[in-house]
Amino acid sequence: MLLIFGMGYTSRAIAARWPGVVVGTTRDGRDGTLRFDDDAAVGPALAAATHVLSSVPPDADGDPVLSRYGDRLGGKWHGYLSSTGVYGDAGGAWVDESAPIAGRRANRNAADAAWLALGARVFRLPGIYGPGRSPLDRVREGAAHRVDVEGQVFSRVHVHDIADAVVRAATAPAGAYNIADDVPAAQNDVVAHAAALLGMAPPPFVRLDTLSAPARAFYAENRRVANGKAKRVLGWSPRYRDYRAGLLALSATTSPTAASAAPPPASGDQR
Repeated sequence: MLLIFGMGYTSRAIAARWPGVVVGTTRDGRDGTLRFDDDAAVGPALAAATHVLSSVPPDADGDPVLSRYGDRLGGKWHGYLSSTGVYGDAGGAWVDESAPIAGRRANRNAADAAWLALGARVFRLPGIYGPGRSPLDRVREGAAHRVDVEGQVFSRVHVHDIADAVVRAATAPAGAYNIADDVPAAQNDVVAHAAALLGMAPPPFVRLDTLSAPARAFYAENRRVANGKAKRVLGWSPRYRDYRAGLLALSATTSPTAASAAPPPASGDQR
């Protein structure tokens, strides 16, 4: 049995592909999940689980899962959905799992290290997109923009490719794995391509200094994420090797003729 702490967008995609029973938690116990702080319910599920995956991000006090349940995680397979943000800014260079941890958020860096020390498979994820949560949706809703910044590139990954990697890692060695597509690209190019697929004009450029503080921080980091270790060790390769393939598949499933067959957007946390 797999117990997932934090049944958000990415976790639900993993649960849908996991070859066995899955039990999950949320803050409030919605949609048939267990409430995270309900020890009477979570305790027995944790004892019965052979595999434990956490997608719960750290807060100001540290990692909530390790703080509350860390002493009951022994003897199990552990997985943790981390972020490529732990690498910090690389000036556009490639980073693999040997790169130093120099992210701006100390609590995120510490959580990543703590799960590694526990013997977890730590999945370092870049920008996540998929059904109901992609540049196509933002362009369609009028919420997308392009930013007047030169030379900025990011890595990204389709949510279904994350799910495939996690399932493959069920029998893999512990350690960190970058789960990203093969072709880092400028966000402006991705947004423009999404608009073209929708037959819409690309959104206008905006100045960086007009964005919110979190958005400006996003653009303060520039890196390309290498996925070679996941390919070698997990036998994994992204089905959607670049944003063009991923957005094309999403545009087909959300076209007017396919809309009735498309799954509803998942709710919950980013991971």
